[in-house]
Amino acid sequence: MNYTRLLYSVGERICTITLNRPEKRNALDDEFVQELTHAFVAASKDAAAKVVILEANGNVFCAGADLDYLQRMSSYNFEENLEDSKNLMRLFQTMYSMRKPIIAKVQGPAIAGGCGLATACDIVVASEEATFGYTEVKIGFIPAIVLTFLVRRIGEGKARNLVLRGEIISAREAKELGLVNEAVTSAKLSQEVQTIAESLCKNSSLTSMGLIKEMFANVDGKTLSDMLDYAANVNAVTRMSEDCRKGIAAFLNKEKIGW
Repeated sequence: MNYTRLLYSVGERICTITLNRPEKRNALDDEFVQELTHAFVAASKDAAAKVVILEANGNVFCAGADLDYLQRMSSYNFEENLEDSKNLMRLFQTMYSMRKPIIAKVQGPAIAGGCGLATACDIVVASEEATFGYTEVKIGFIPAIVLTFLVRRIGEGKARNLVLRGEIISAREAKELGLVNEAVTSAKLSQEVQTIAESLCKNSSLTSMGLIKEMFANVDGKTLSDMLDYAANVNAVTRMSEDCRKGIAAFLNKEKIGW
């Protein structure tokens, strides 16, 4: 696919997907959603990539929906809106369930759909100047699709307060809520993200990370008994993996594991 709204690159086992529409504050439209979905699917299949970084060019991470896109949506009928909503759903589902970790590098405002993109990532690192917010309620809209992932990330009580009030919060406040994992100065942002990505590449088994992400995706909705039965099965499968055998052998022989 020829990308017009993002950049895709891989180096040193790190795939970088860059939102590249700075003149539009990296705002999302239907084409952008399709390109992002394609890029994350490509990253999940890319044998050269072990970790994914989602970043953005310009001063804004993502300002939400593009104004022209909002105008078009306002004239859609139900079937058109449903199809468009399902496309957005597929993007977030692809991000959340892909078997490689995604690190969000947030250098500026991440608002509405932009905040949703960060929420669907596994690890969020933000500059102290970054801001976050689900402001949809202020224009009569709702963050319906991403709410599923937001509740999983920060819990229902915190999520209710965030989306009902529609307020924009600082990176530090977002960290206190659990929406952001690390808040650092702008000068340290790139290095912090790079350090985390390199650590995952060097120290963590891809098989293990993939199974962990699978478990997180399947944990909700199960009874305790069903969850434990599922966990026991995943545990058994993991023990038989090549990575586990390699890791145990290296540990027992006091050898350094090369992931």
